[in-house]
Amino acid sequence: MNDNDQAQSALSERRRALKLMGGAALAAGAMGLPGAVFAQGGKKLKIGFVTPKTGPLAPFAEADNFVIEQMRKLFDAGIDVGGVKYPVEIIVKDSQSNPNRAAGVATDLIVKDRIDLMLVSSTPETTNPVSDQCELNRKPCISTVAPWQPWFFTRGGKPEKGFDWTYHFFWGLEDLIAVFNSMWAGAGTNKVVGALWPNDGDGNAWGDAKLGFPPVLKKDGYTVVDPGRYQNLTADYSAQIARYKEANVQILTGVPIPPDFTTFWNQAMQKGFRPKVATVGKALLFPASVEALGDNGDGLSSEVWWTPHHPFKSSLTGQSAAQLADAYEAAVKKQWTQPLGFAHALFEIAVDVLRRAKDLDSAASIRDAIAATRLDTIVGPVSWQGGPVKNVAKTPLVGGQWRKGGKHKYQLVIVDNSQATMIPVQDKLKPIGL
Repeated sequence: MNDNDQAQSALSERRRALKLMGGAALAAGAMGLPGAVFAQGGKKLKIGFVTPKTGPLAPFAEADNFVIEQMRKLFDAGIDVGGVKYPVEIIVKDSQSNPNRAAGVATDLIVKDRIDLMLVSSTPETTNPVSDQCELNRKPCISTVAPWQPWFFTRGGKPEKGFDWTYHFFWGLEDLIAVFNSMWAGAGTNKVVGALWPNDGDGNAWGDAKLGFPPVLKKDGYTVVDPGRYQNLTADYSAQIARYKEANVQILTGVPIPPDFTTFWNQAMQKGFRPKVATVGKALLFPASVEALGDNGDGLSSEVWWTPHHPFKSSLTGQSAAQLADAYEAAVKKQWTQPLGFAHALFEIAVDVLRRAKDLDSAASIRDAIAATRLDTIVGPVSWQGGPVKNVAKTPLVGGQWRKGGKHKYQLVIVDNSQATMIPVQDKLKPIGL
């Protein structure tokens, strides 16, 4: 391409950045180059996306429809790969929060729909069975929204070898434990921690005696009270609450699904179990889950993967984190939710990968483009070079606390950035009730 062509290309791309969504400009011109021609033979790039749209994990997928609609508008004119324009089809499948269903729809996407690239999000119960099917069928796959240890080790991953076809980006339990520990340090507790860990991929990883919370917390002077694993959708938590009260637990932690924590916390309040700190993963990520607790949601805390305050922007649309959140709230009339950023980032990476792949007819070529990714996304930099193990890229993690007031009934305030100092802190953790 000569200098004149390059100038015309830049001008054309600027002119094409006209699409708007929720008041934020979408840089549609980034999808193509001037003068591109559609792929001969009618080749269409197919992206499969598996997500728990229904069932107990559905809060993780609440923002998916918005993101899919945003992406379909962006892809309306196709995407350019090496000067050739390809139409793009996104095929969405609901895992129904069931691992067996997730594996089944993944197989359908691979075998029947003949997708080029698989995307999957939201807890090991969804990411793991889909990733396993992709590994088995030699299909490139990008997953997110599950701590990397239950995604990697539960699937039989070995650090010295890794996987051939599946790649994951998110934070790890080491980041989570460090954030929780840092938040609790100034809370003035007796350092007795009650564990609410379910019998599922996350619960077993968090409670693992070697790789999970127990050894690290004990090393840091905490006493861990673990009543044992419970089944998801348990209706009665009297036994756990009794153990916590007997041991004078002042810090509660765990990783229950949203409906289970609602049941547990309501029963705890009724039975007089009121810890000074409750820092709970998964269930407390979503505004709706906290609002379901009424006034008892005030002061609860959790890990924070993404907020409108994060200092990142989209490589696809140019939107800042705040602009994406504003667009979501304007479009769906609901408060922003953390998975929004990661659903968007999945497609940022997918487009970047497809545009860099040397041969779109080769699954191995797409896989190799994933491995070579170095991209600044709306959730932060993503690169599979130098991760904790092969196939894993880490994203930043901070800690937050839900408090009443502001624009919404509850607002998530960032109270710890010990593991990600580029993300500003808004306040310190306050004991519940203060």
